[in-house]
Amino acid sequence: MSEQKLAAELRTDFGKGAARQARRANKIPAVIYGHGADPIHVLLPAKATTLAVRQANALLSIDLDGESHLALAKDIQRNPIKQIVEHIDLLTVQRGEKVQVDVNIHVEGEPEAGVVTNLEQPTVTVEAEATHLPESLTVNIEGHKVGEHVHASDIKLPNGVTLLTDAETVIVNVTAPVVADLGEEAAEGETTVDSDGGEATAEEATGDVAPEVVED
Repeated sequence: MSEQKLAAELRTDFGKGAARQARRANKIPAVIYGHGADPIHVLLPAKATTLAVRQANALLSIDLDGESHLALAKDIQRNPIKQIVEHIDLLTVQRGEKVQVDVNIHVEGEPEAGVVTNLEQPTVTVEAEATHLPESLTVNIEGHKVGEHVHASDIKLPNGVTLLTDAETVIVNVTAPVVADLGEEAAEGETTVDSDGGEATAEEATGDVAPEVVED
């Protein structure tokens, strides 16, 4: 994963009002923390930052007054309606340092015809060098039959990446399609022969319909 460079400025105003004002100025509030250092509150350019954090575990090289900070985007807060990035927590990392991250699973291949595949675990936790984190991990379900599973142990990991998720965790489950039970629906439209030799619905046969009123 290549690092993406962003220019930041120190954030000196805090609170909801200051955060809204920053976003109106096309800036995203963020905090850099980790390695026992005091948190650093910064403002990042909205457009470049939003593009940079589209991929999970984005590695950012942040320039703050000429000082470079290498960090991972750990917690991204988005507006639930507009999906605009509103705040980012950034974890300081060092080159050569190993970190633990959750990585998305990508499923490829076609299973046996007529089966259903369920992605039971969309991410797995791995440990890898901070500047060589995988963007995603792939599992292949080509030709899989009903009752077969893909476990975490089946994932092919890049060199230097260690799986931390339990190896027996089911990632993909292959099952038979669920067929709807039409028994009750069929029963509702079922007809019987009445005492006069004609057809009657199930409701009429059981007396569940209102009696006919004959006027004098």
